[in-house]
Amino acid sequence: MSEVLLGIDTCGARGTVALGRVVAGGVEIAGQVELAGGEFAARIVAVIGELLAAEGLAVRDLAGIVAVDGPGTFTGIRIGLSTAKALAEATGVPMVTVSRLKLLAELAGTGCAALDAHRGQVFLGVYGATATEVLVTAGEFQGMQVPGAVAFCEEGVAQLLETVAEAELARTPAPTAADALRLGLGPWRRGEFADVAELDGYYLRGADAKTQVALAADRVAKQAAR
Repeated sequence: MSEVLLGIDTCGARGTVALGRVVAGGVEIAGQVELAGGEFAARIVAVIGELLAAEGLAVRDLAGIVAVDGPGTFTGIRIGLSTAKALAEATGVPMVTVSRLKLLAELAGTGCAALDAHRGQVFLGVYGATATEVLVTAGEFQGMQVPGAVAFCEEGVAQLLETVAEAELARTPAPTAADALRLGLGPWRRGEFADVAELDGYYLRGADAKTQVALAADRVAKQAAR
């Protein structure tokens, strides 16, 4: 019997939960259910149970859990991660986390992705030899050297970067839990598991946002200067 992974993504306006079977070529999606905004807390546990029951499985039968840990809204990330952590802690099933920005870049086949952070800002991910994720204004974005087109899935990002920064954009559908399973398969196979006890979400804004943004912006600036 093939190993089964559970994927959870509640970072965006809509959430998804998926099951995937590990096969030689990657992950074969067995099922995925969409969660409407405002229904995450009320439905996520029931939906996970329904997906598992449809495959004749229980949580303890899972080989791993892949959760998208942000960036995104505080409430959405908290619900998804809390659920994933509770399942992992109760059963000992290993857990892997992936970035929503990295998912977006992978889907578009680009080295850069942006999510709407509102207030005239975007959360920007730049991926090359190293990965950098930073919260920036459109003006700050103009001074950065990014590798080609910027992947996006939200109109707010397109409007901001097209009108202010004149960026080359690559539209792509919003990432889902199924996409997270495909990206998380590599780390799961390599045993790069999250420390469930220490795990926290990657929010658009947090208590240490200013410090982290300053450090990340400095890294991007140094990369652009090379």
